[in-house]
Amino acid sequence: MVDEVDVLVETDINPTENEEKVRIAINNVLGGATFTVKPAQRGSILTAHAKSQDSLTKLRNLVRNDRIRDATRKLLLKKIRTDTINFYLNKQVAYAGHVSFSEETAESPLGPLRFTIKTDNPQQLIEWLAEKT
Repeated sequence: MVDEVDVLVETDINPTENEEKVRIAINNVLGGATFTVKPAQRGSILTAHAKSQDSLTKLRNLVRNDRIRDATRKLLLKKIRTDTINFYLNKQVAYAGHVSFSEETAESPLGPLRFTIKTDNPQQLIEWLAEKT
């Protein structure tokens, strides 16, 4: 178990989107988060914050159930920058209860869920999230 884990998820809520559905999308992949909403130039920005490895258990289970552990581990290991892991998930797929990694904009017309995970041991956290099959 990794000692320190700080998870931040940000996403744009477009004027055409239902804020509650966006919260559900985040809740499907992140547990125990506190939410804040700030107005933006177009729509608003929803931020979810969680402070433990356990908050990532839902994401871990989805990666296992969707049978994408090896691909997830490979992708996340490339995304490590010192003590931080940054990645994007497709918002609509998360709402449906699955995981699909995406790039910042192109693959997710409504905008992705932007994850920033700070931890004292990113490689150990990734091994826990997506252990080898």
